[in-house]
Amino acid sequence: MQHTLKSPVVFTGVGLHSGAAARMVVNPASADYGIWFRRTDLAGIDPLVPARWDCVIPSRLCTLLGNTAGATVSTVEHVLAALAGCGIHNALIEIDAGEVPILDGSAEPFVKGFLARGLREQTAPVRAVRILQSVEVRDGDAVARLDPSDMMEIDFRIDFADCVIGTQAKSLRMANGAFVRELCNSRTFCRQQDVDEMRARGLALGGTLENALVIEGDRVLTPGGLRHEDEPVRHKMLDALGDLSLAGGPILGRYTGIRAGHALTNRLLRALFARPEAFRVVDCGAQAGRKLPGAGVAWLDLPARA
Repeated sequence: MQHTLKSPVVFTGVGLHSGAAARMVVNPASADYGIWFRRTDLAGIDPLVPARWDCVIPSRLCTLLGNTAGATVSTVEHVLAALAGCGIHNALIEIDAGEVPILDGSAEPFVKGFLARGLREQTAPVRAVRILQSVEVRDGDAVARLDPSDMMEIDFRIDFADCVIGTQAKSLRMANGAFVRELCNSRTFCRQQDVDEMRARGLALGGTLENALVIEGDRVLTPGGLRHEDEPVRHKMLDALGDLSLAGGPILGRYTGIRAGHALTNRLLRALFARPEAFRVVDCGAQAGRKLPGAGVAWLDLPARA
């Protein structure tokens, strides 16, 4: 069955790229509502922005959504991953700025807020996108691919020159709280050189060592170091779950990402939905529902901290 929150959850913070303060309220919504953003600071235009693959505006650094009236919301991937990973299918997200708060750079603060508030079951089946045929897109050495599977799986590989990162690969079956246990606390990462270049262009204005994993050569500059030895690839998987949730429901299939990013994953969804024979929208019964991301997730699934 579909789920929503029992009551609203409030988050406040600054946007990673804009540096602008934002207050965001994630509200319960009715069955079959889906996930929508509402810009409460806009007047005179339609403030509602659907969290949907065909509303993505090309952006190199994050996932940016917009409607036909010109309302936009950026850096949505972490809160969308948290919603998907907690099995929340319906929510209205009200925000008084153009960028979602970055908080600690991971999805964990959102997950904690949702699980502390609690989820309410709704009397409607979850509609999932079952992959029937393989679909792949490429951009140079980067690859994003969907293959048939009976549940959502994510397989990711990254390769960076920095020896702290290097080559990392991880594969997970996204069932029974795997997102919350394995991925949700992994933070966005970047090199100090990239931070300097972005700030010179007026970006990453809200970035600090407290909300991103900053790396320089063989050193981790962020206090406390890595949360996981392979935290960068885990964060890439977190991003992928958030971006894939824009399909409008859970994907029953295996996602493979090799050096993939937000833009390539969105291209993959566009390629998928351009091929009606490659997928089918299905109602999930009890057996399939137990394999969905977020099914049965609990507070105890949150990663322990030293």
